Amino acid sequence: MSLIRLQKVLADAGVASRRASEQLILEGRVSVDGVQIRELGTKIDPEISQVEVDGESVSRKKTKVYLAFNKPMGILSTMSDPDGRPSLGDYFKDRNERLFHVGRLDRESEGLILLTNDGDLAHRATHPSYGMVKKYLVEIEGVPTKDDLGNIEKGIALDDGLARALEVKLLREISPKHSWVEISIHEGRYHIVRRIFEYLELPVLRLIRTEFGPISMGETGIGRYRKLNEVELSNLFTALHLKQ
Repeated sequence: MSLIRLQKVLADAGVASRRASEQLILEGRVSVDGVQIRELGTKIDPEISQVEVDGESVSRKKTKVYLAFNKPMGILSTMSDPDGRPSLGDYFKDRNERLFHVGRLDRESEGLILLTNDGDLAHRATHPSYGMVKKYLVEIEGVPTKDDLGNIEKGIALDDGLARALEVKLLREISPKHSWVEISIHEGRYHIVRRIFEYLELPVLRLIRTEFGPISMGETGIGRYRKLNEVELSNLFTALHLKQ
């Protein structure tokens, strides 16, 4: 829950300036959920609270944001954790929006994850029917053979069904026991990339998502985030059949 000072909510809604909004509160002209408010320190959740000024409802302007975050290893793909473990929310404490993470990366995986306060986009981007392609760099123990790579593209029979990559290629063979592979896949089943390589007895040492649909990590550093630019947004909305 994101609590915001009442005078800021009023200012964001265009009712008055921050200082003038404070005066409205002091004069008893503002109510929240039917209760008159006179305390300047009052904080509310504007997503669920009904604010009125002189008996008229106030609708808070909501600016939609779209962020690309480079998730470090060891961070949970949740906005908070009841056990206090490090999570995505720890990196966005400076933002007032109620953010949704688009898709997940398991705790030990790294790389690109999108965050937004646009619930419709978040829903579509993770829905199987839109088939958003995800690209990963994978460090593995061992070196896949040509047959291994071919089988990944044809399909690997896992316990919960066939898993098939759109494309997979060996990027670098560091040693007979160590290599890097790039794989593109459109589905999002739990640990799907890890399970594909484990089936081939090629344990994953490191897993980094570099692309999510038309969005790439770019130069965003580990633990940092950036706003998507207009071209990226246009491409993302087009891929999800949404109007911008």
